[in-house]
Amino acid sequence: MTDIITGLNLSPLEVLTVLSAISLVVARWLPAAARPRFTIAAGAVFLLSVVVLGVTGLRWQLLPVLAGAIVAAPFAIMPLVRGRARRVRWWLALPGSVVCACLIITGPVAAWAFPVPVLPEPSGDFAVGTRVLQWTDPDRPETFTTDPQDRRTVVAQLWYPARKGSTGPRAQYLGRTEDEARTVAEALAGGVGLPGFLFDGVPLARTHAIPDAPAADGRFPVVLFSPGSSGVRTQNTAWAEDLASHGYVVAALDHPYDSAAVVLADGRTITTATVSSGDRDQDDHLADDWTSIRAADLSFALTRLEALDQAADPLAGHLDTGRVAATGHSMGGAAALQAARRDHRFDAVIDLDGYPRGPLSPDLSQPTLALTQAITPDTDPRYVPQLTDVLTRGTAKNYRLTIPGAAHLTFMDGPLYLPPLPSIVGTLGRTESPHVVAATSLAFLDSVLRNGSSDLTATLSTYGELTVFHG
Repeated sequence: MTDIITGLNLSPLEVLTVLSAISLVVARWLPAAARPRFTIAAGAVFLLSVVVLGVTGLRWQLLPVLAGAIVAAPFAIMPLVRGRARRVRWWLALPGSVVCACLIITGPVAAWAFPVPVLPEPSGDFAVGTRVLQWTDPDRPETFTTDPQDRRTVVAQLWYPARKGSTGPRAQYLGRTEDEARTVAEALAGGVGLPGFLFDGVPLARTHAIPDAPAADGRFPVVLFSPGSSGVRTQNTAWAEDLASHGYVVAALDHPYDSAAVVLADGRTITTATVSSGDRDQDDHLADDWTSIRAADLSFALTRLEALDQAADPLAGHLDTGRVAATGHSMGGAAALQAARRDHRFDAVIDLDGYPRGPLSPDLSQPTLALTQAITPDTDPRYVPQLTDVLTRGTAKNYRLTIPGAAHLTFMDGPLYLPPLPSIVGTLGRTESPHVVAATSLAFLDSVLRNGSSDLTATLSTYGELTVFHG
């Protein structure tokens, strides 16, 4: 399938299919002199488009378009083969035409609601490279299995500044291959109770990163990222690519048995085993445990990145592991907070709408940015007080930025491919959502990891309601 047209959420070939289907409906209402050529042309274009889509990949959103065209076609063609036979009376044909038109229009509406995501162009000066690594920690048993020999394994995807002029095919979204991407997309859909076919357009997307592109000259600060509960390493790809284009190395983790689906190097797929009990107190205890495992994963990944920078590796000498941020979304944000408490190799923290979990001591010593969704009566009443307590007790200068119009899924790639409903992805839209999250993150990282001279408070204040905690 060809590239998706931004805004229409359809490829040029799909647009042609929709227009030719509508033309078959309209043909019934044209004057007799114009009808034959118009009908034949519309039918030929429709058939050719459908054949090509059948070969390149037909999305489910086009099925109602096909249904409407198939029903309309006999009424458009019949007068042509029956010579001067009278058409069905208008008052009988009109309801059928309306039904066919509604079916056809359903296709673009479905494509608008569940589009192939078009990732925003990174805003920085660097090209972006990416690669996927898998690491096993020999010192940590895997607590989600009963095998005493099983050791904790994580999968990390790195996005990094690439050498100017780097070329090559753009990386697949959600996975290393389209098969992996489909596995992950189906798992994500199942995790939110939706049938997998609704996300069948997501694996068709391509990112802006080039797999294994040569790294740009220089040493770059490192940003570790943990996804949300049942999230995956690629859930913040737009954010990661934008940071990388501004000179950061982003390492996002899959947490096996917690992430929706993790495809290992040997081909095995590990799905989530973190199931809530329904009891609030017990679920809080479970979440504390899972957050602790994720925090340990972040520290382990940093250790492996330190080793990678000293190894015979294409990225050796490019990872500035003396300037590192722990970041995460939702439960991943809680894990970032925990990792920073335990491990002072982390110099900064970004919590993307994550409820703090686990022990709240020792106090945070790293500067922290907490981005939160708009607070409503439906927000967990414990969230803001708990987050405020963490930031107030911190010994560094901390920031809480509440972004108007943001929902919980605003802080990942969800707005790019989920229905644009305020209750799901907020009201910022598919363009503004990734921009706001990346811009605020970059302003903070530049300030605390690069000694940026700009007024961080003034910059952050332009995006929402800012509270500063002076430590």
